[in-house]
Amino acid sequence: MKFFYYDLIFLIIFSLGVVIFLYKRKKNLKREGLMYLYRTKIGIKFINYVGGRYKKTLKVLSYVIVFCGYALMGTMIYLLGQLTYIYLKNPEVVRAIKIPPLIPLIPYLPSLFKIDFLPPFYFTYWIIAIAVIAIFHEFAHGILARYNNIKIKTTGFGFLGPFLAAFVEPDEKQMQKRNKFAQISILSAGTFINLILAIFFFLLLSLFFVVAYVPGGAMFNTYTPGLVDINKISMINGVSIENSSNEALLKIIDKNNLTDDLVLGSDGNQLNLTKVVVNNKIYFTNVGNLKEQLEAGEEGVALYEDLPAINAGLRGVIVGIDENKVKTQENLADVMKSYNVGDKIKIKTKSEDKILEYNLILGEDPNQKGRAVIGIGVLNQRTRIAGRIFEFFNFFKKPATYYEPRFNTNLIVFIYNLIWWLALVNISVALVNMLPMGIFDGGRMFLLSVWAVTGSEKFAKFAFKTITYIILGIFLLLMLSWFIAVF
Repeated sequence: MKFFYYDLIFLIIFSLGVVIFLYKRKKNLKREGLMYLYRTKIGIKFINYVGGRYKKTLKVLSYVIVFCGYALMGTMIYLLGQLTYIYLKNPEVVRAIKIPPLIPLIPYLPSLFKIDFLPPFYFTYWIIAIAVIAIFHEFAHGILARYNNIKIKTTGFGFLGPFLAAFVEPDEKQMQKRNKFAQISILSAGTFINLILAIFFFLLLSLFFVVAYVPGGAMFNTYTPGLVDINKISMINGVSIENSSNEALLKIIDKNNLTDDLVLGSDGNQLNLTKVVVNNKIYFTNVGNLKEQLEAGEEGVALYEDLPAINAGLRGVIVGIDENKVKTQENLADVMKSYNVGDKIKIKTKSEDKILEYNLILGEDPNQKGRAVIGIGVLNQRTRIAGRIFEFFNFFKKPATYYEPRFNTNLIVFIYNLIWWLALVNISVALVNMLPMGIFDGGRMFLLSVWAVTGSEKFAKFAFKTITYIILGIFLLLMLSWFIAVF
């Protein structure tokens, strides 16, 4: 959290620097549409050198670039279809994702929408990511253009309010005279280099993690659940139940204004829950969760088993049991094998950089007689999309294991999150920029492809306009679905 304030100071200083820079060079700025362009000759010599020096390599690479361009376009169309299906069919997923489908990549995005499956996105991360993505993306366009003997007129920066961009400006007339394959390879070059960068940063992320982090404890995010038959519920929060249908239970909860007034745990670790009796056996839950399950109309509901962890209000990451250090979930399982039901143990957990201690008497596993348990579990609480993102970028981590930096926590976390965002943003740009619609490279690539296949420029332009309007309509539909689901 401390870095947040440094980041805000950097944001202010950077913004003032940009304002001063633009004011002093306002004569060199040219407005094109909503954007102001500052043209330079920076990097042209490098582009000309690479594009002219490595022609044999670029000739072979151009085929790979075009193939990747079409692969990314196909992948993005598929993902857009999947996203549309989810937004229309699963409003609960939309509520969990929280982010509108149409929103620019802005600093502090996860914080604004309170998204827990993404790391913080500071302005520092944003400006570094924009610089890396834009420079490599545009220079890739320029190098392929130069390979095809197209003159690079200028390079420079674009300013759209607080949003920055880089550009490489080829001679458009020369560009249009080249064959369609050459034009498509130039258009695909930017996204190709973004894909390569995403892979590079992803591999760097895994390497950095292995070097900079060590396992530091076993994580849990739930207490042991038990599935019970609704018809066998006899009491909720002290209120006797005669009719235990879904509708009747919901009426009882509302009529008696039942709340989570049962306090479990002590020493500042209290849990506020509700006691439920089923076949003379005690379970725990919270009223809100119980109501959601009842409203779903299922015949059974998941309640917490009456086990040591929930009674003690156990929270945090388990780092030790008696004299045994716990580093991973597997380590925790091995340590627990040496204990029996009824044994007294002392558990140490880490929560918000504090070490907490709990004295427990081990309970018995409801599903395996004679097995001693604490009464905790691990559930995947992420949405399908969020889960895929998390698993993809964390394949090198052991499941349910807490990791901590080997040294200098703030620096390690800063570098790790920066690399994470560089990988994610690069792959996102590579995909989105290949959408076959007007404002993206994929739009012009689609037009040229249809033109090449049909031989008709008129039909290609018609197809291009049609697909652009279709995608715009899909995005409007997604925004409407998001608004209905969230509000």
